[in-house]
Amino acid sequence: MLDSFGAGEAPDAEKFGDKGASTVVSASKSDMFRVTEMGKMGLFNIDGIGCGTAVQSPSAAYMKLCEKSVGKDTTTGHFEIAGIVTKTPFPTFPKGFPPEVIAEFEKRTGRGTLCNKPYSGTQVIKDFGREHLETGKLIVYTSADSVFQIAAHERLVPPEKLYEYCRIAREILVGKYAVGRVIARPFVGEYPDFERTPNRHDFSLVPPEKTMLDRVKEAGKSVIAVGKIGDIFAHTGTTEEIPTKGNADGMAKTLLLAEREFEGLCFTNLVDFDMLYGHRRNPDGYAAALTEFDGWLFNFLPFLKEEDILMITADHGCDPAKTDTTDHTREYIPLLVYGKGIKPQNLHVRNGFSDIGATVCEYLGADLPKNGTSFLKEIMK
Repeated sequence: MLDSFGAGEAPDAEKFGDKGASTVVSASKSDMFRVTEMGKMGLFNIDGIGCGTAVQSPSAAYMKLCEKSVGKDTTTGHFEIAGIVTKTPFPTFPKGFPPEVIAEFEKRTGRGTLCNKPYSGTQVIKDFGREHLETGKLIVYTSADSVFQIAAHERLVPPEKLYEYCRIAREILVGKYAVGRVIARPFVGEYPDFERTPNRHDFSLVPPEKTMLDRVKEAGKSVIAVGKIGDIFAHTGTTEEIPTKGNADGMAKTLLLAEREFEGLCFTNLVDFDMLYGHRRNPDGYAAALTEFDGWLFNFLPFLKEEDILMITADHGCDPAKTDTTDHTREYIPLLVYGKGIKPQNLHVRNGFSDIGATVCEYLGADLPKNGTSFLKEIMK
């Protein structure tokens, strides 16, 4: 999962304020963009991708998928891939959280709060970090996504204490206040040079029904969650969770798993694309991260065994060149499916991210989710 690697504006992008958005096109315009391995697989052969050079004989099955759910956030995207279509969007709070929520949070944590409005994650610690250190109040903010975010300096509030505050918020935020995620945002440094640390932690809603992960686990197979996958699915449906501290760490740990014998699913999320470069509107950084991943991919592919299947995809877009906002963008997601038993071909445009989950479940002998259509028979040699 290349978090936020969108493949161009979705048909309904204009409703979300994202007309013309394309994460892949924006990244491709950078001099830092050198994507060879995914290009060989067929990334630039995807219908309407709008960048790169198509290859004559792609090595993978390739396509793009259109989201059915109402939303463009991490939880919605991951849930749909895993078989859950979100028809009612998670609540957002463009004017900040209501007084009753903040009052209960302050009462239960014993700390006051600052900000309580939509804010850029990097800017909020610049604007409120000094006051936070002086007063001990927690920085609470949101975004266009359904999130309740708590920022605190690690010197004042150690990460484990911050996670405790997040658990309290998660308990409070139910019913009409049930945001998709509560996120711990620890930071370090001195004013004005504060910076966020890799100790971020997400506290998601429990999925409302069985996911791809649950079904694969129930089939007696391993479900290894790498990066924030365990957090996103509220630690349900996994047999092993491996935390990471950024893309490089996630790629290294995924490579180690490729060398290990297991039967089941390894689900890796590489978050830096979204967190460090998409939201911060840094096309060069985004492009460099894609180039780094593509180089890693060259070294990873030889470790795939005869029966292994590699899927490379995303959960939403986050166009790094869309400067009128720092939010996610409503886009198609790309999908490359590679393996020794895979028949390279163009599967064009699929209606719904859940086709991924259905295909994974069928291949691993698990019950199929109620949403999604498997394309396994189309791609197997």
